[in-house]
Formats: sequence, structure tokens, C-alpha cells
Amino acid sequence: MAELNLEEHSYNSKSSELIYGLEDRPPLKETLFAALQHMLAIFVAIVTPPLIIAGALQLDLETTGYLVSMSLMVSGIATFIQCRTVGPIGCGLLCIQGTSFSFIGPIISAGLTGGLSAIFGATIVASTVEMFVSRILKYTRRVITPLVSGIVVTLIGMSLIKVGIIACGGGYAAKAAGTFGNFQNLGIAALVLFSIIFFNRSSNRYLRMSSIVIGLAIGYVVSWFCGMVDFSSVKSYSGFNVPIPFKYGVSFDWGAIIGLGLVYLITAIEAYGDVTANSMISGQPFRGDQFMKRAQGGILADGFNSMLAGMLNSFPNSIFAQNNGMIQLTGVASRYVGYFIAGFLVLLGLFPAIGLVFSLMPDPVLGGATLLMFGTVAAAGMRIIASQRIDRKAILVIALSFSFGLSVELVPEILSQFPETLRNIFASGITTGGLTAIIANTLIHIEEYQDNKDEQ
Repeated sequence: MAELNLEEHSYNSKSSELIYGLEDRPPLKETLFAALQHMLAIFVAIVTPPLIIAGALQLDLETTGYLVSMSLMVSGIATFIQCRTVGPIGCGLLCIQGTSFSFIGPIISAGLTGGLSAIFGATIVASTVEMFVSRILKYTRRVITPLVSGIVVTLIGMSLIKVGIIACGGGYAAKAAGTFGNFQNLGIAALVLFSIIFFNRSSNRYLRMSSIVIGLAIGYVVSWFCGMVDFSSVKSYSGFNVPIPFKYGVSFDWGAIIGLGLVYLITAIEAYGDVTANSMISGQPFRGDQFMKRAQGGILADGFNSMLAGMLNSFPNSIFAQNNGMIQLTGVASRYVGYFIAGFLVLLGLFPAIGLVFSLMPDPVLGGATLLMFGTVAAAGMRIIASQRIDRKAILVIALSFSFGLSVELVPEILSQFPETLRNIFASGITTGGLTAIIANTLIHIEEYQDNKDEQ
């Protein structure tokens, strides 16, 4: 009873700090203002993964623009499902969904071997992993421990830093043209990077929240003056983007499915943490049956929305943790605000001009922002690891996971003698390191003996 009373006091006191609670309906003006602030925090994060993936796969401008538009539209649909709930699907909180950075490495590997059809096939099939985890949540937490999650998140950041630095140098197009790493490309990337840092350090919270948007805008304008943006390459900015299910086909590659499946396993645990944090901030229970039902619904929605994304030519979705901070800043936890955010995202996805403008963004501009963003992903993973007790077992698990994971990233030729299916599975350092972490954490048992004072 004491624990229950403490819990009630925790979330009731948190609720008293809110201006609008979960079921409140703020006036339209305040609802729109809160929704726009959430949009500032997530917009760039939603459009960046498709831009990175399209750049790595060297897709044409029209395809890239369409992928960006579909990412916005699917994020809107997914956010509505998460906030509104459809049957058992959704957590019923102000939880915003968007295209996930965590899947970029395995998706690029899948795309290089099987194209977009293999990516979308793997996105659809592997999403069942997360949906299954939602049903057996309390058991999977014994296997996917915070140590394992921290290792995988760190590997995700470390693996993506390579993608970010290639973009800073000008991308694959610059490599082919022989201009990779020239001073113009590196200068633009540095300008974006330092602009983001400058505005992020501002005491003005609005400048801080929009630091990435401002940094990208500065880089975009400077690139345009330098002749790096060619708007004439776009035939038309008019019309509407109509979602066409399976527009690029669908195929199934077991290597890609297993690679994405592992990341879905990790994102399920991350989603659990995000729902927990959101429940606390929103003044809702964060323990007990009601919370567990909410968490299971949120993780189920994570998987279902990712399956929907694959069908609508987009990439896996996940809950965005940064919006929890936005709830604290605004004092608005009303899930009805999520409906407006969802509507904005769907509207933005309907207009081809939005996707095309972002598709024209030079690689160094994107690279300057993503290099910092990916670094923060790795730092977040290290923070999770550091929060755990680092004993001999943990050190062995960390050492094995990083060694195996980074080995295939740094020297991919080590897998050249493997069958193609195994090569595709282990080509990603995230997959290799993540599987190693799960297996090692389960199998390694070390009993730590304290020194006996009587022993000499």
C-alpha cells in the first residue's frame, strides 16, 4: 500500500504542473500553438531518414521526393492511431510517431542488395516481431536488458556516423565526380553544424527547440548562393501525392528481414521507455495493470504502424522521445493536440513541393546536421550503459558486442566467403553487435565473489 500511495502522489503531483491534462480539450488557438511546437521538434527528424536512404541508394529526385512525402503522411496516420487508439492498438497518450533513425543501417544494406522492394518487404514482415513482443512484454524485458539496449543504441549511433560523414564530404555523387571532401562541401557542413550548436546553446527556448531547422535553413540558403541547389531540375511542384500501396513492389529477403527484426526488438523496449516517461509527464499511472495495457498498446501500434508504412512505401516508425520534453515545456499533455499534429503531417505529405524542396537539399547541408544527431544517438546509448552496474560480465558482453559489430562495419570484406544469405544478415554492425549482445548477455554467467576477510 505504501508503494501504491507513493506512486499516486508522484503522478498526481506531476499532473498538477500541467496546464491541460490528457483528456482536456484546450482552446483552438492554444491547441494549434502546441501542435506547431511539436512539429518544430519532429519535422526534420521525420524527413531525414528517407533523404539519407535515398542518397545512399542513389535514387532519382522524383522517387526521393515521394519517399519524403510518404514519410510525412504515414507519420501523421501513425500519430493519430497512437493518440486515438484503435481497438487494442495505441497508447492513448500524446505520443508522436515518426520515421526511425534506428533502421537506417539495415535498410541501406537491404536496399543495396534487393532495392526498394526488399526494404518494404522486410519492413512489413519484420514488424510482426514488435507486435509479438507487445503481447509478451513482461517476459522479453528479461532478455532485452538495459545493457543490451544501451549497446545496440550505441552501435546504431556509431554505424550512422559513417553515413553522416560521407554526406558532409558531398555524398556518393561527389565521390563519383571527384569533388568529395573539398573545402566547399566541408565548409557548408561545418557551417550547419556550428549554427545548430550556437542556437542550441541559446537561452531562448524557441531558438533552442528549432536549432536544427535554423541550421538547415542557413546551410540551404548558403548552398543556393554557391550554386549547389538547382531548382530547374524539378519539372513541377504542383499537384497532390496520392498514396499508392506497394508502388515500388515488394520482395522478401531473409537477411534483410532478420536484420530489421532485431532492430524492431530493440525499438519495442525503447517504446516501453517512451510510454513510461510520457505517462509520468502526463500525470498517468506508470505501474500496474492500466499502465501495462497502455504500454502494450503503444508497442503494438509501433509495430502495426511500421507495417502500414511498408505498405505505403515508407520506412519503420517509432515513438519520438523528444516530444516528451515538449509536453514538459508547454504544460500541454492533451492527446487531442496529437490529432492536429497528425493532420498537419498528412497535409504536408499530400503536397509534392514539400518533398521535392527537401530532396534538393545538398548532401553537406544534411550531413552537418545528421553528424551531430547521430553522435547524440551514440551518446544516449553510452548513457544507458553507464547507468548499469559494470561488472566483469557486463565488460565481456560490451567488449564482444562492440568488437563483432564494429568489425563488420570497418572491414566488411571479412564476410566475403560467407553464403549470400548470411552476408546479408551480418553485413550490418547493428545486427551483428546486437545479436552478440543478446546471446552473450544470456549465456555468460560470472559469479562475483567478495573478498573474504578471513582469507590471507
